Amino acid sequence: MPIFGSCQCKAVTYQVQEIDGPMWNCFCQTCRKSHAADHNTAAKVKSEHFKILTGQDTLHSFESTPGKLRWFCSVCGSHVYAERPASPELKVVRAGTFDTDPGSVPMSNVWVSHAEPWLAHDPSKASSPEFP
Repeated sequence: MPIFGSCQCKAVTYQVQEIDGPMWNCFCQTCRKSHAADHNTAAKVKSEHFKILTGQDTLHSFESTPGKLRWFCSVCGSHVYAERPASPELKVVRAGTFDTDPGSVPMSNVWVSHAEPWLAHDPSKASSPEFP
């Protein structure tokens, strides 16, 4: 069953045919800053399973680290997905933009070495100091 998602203002809408692996919570500094939150929940999606339905011209990118583009809505600022142009077969979709239930929950925490002590995370999940 497809998963539908959108940015906050609904200018950008998309469809994910399926998630290609377990979701995770990322505590790295760039995710924290990009999402203005203690972490970002993400899902790997093959490009063939990801389709922008509306707002392609509204999406703009920011190269947060060399070779990694974060795509966001230029109207409301919602970060929708990230990709590495050198690996065009994969998108990293921001689960906070899902409008329908993906049917799974995050299975791990990554980059907890960047977690700030004033922002708590769920210690019951498997955790790694960096991306495994």
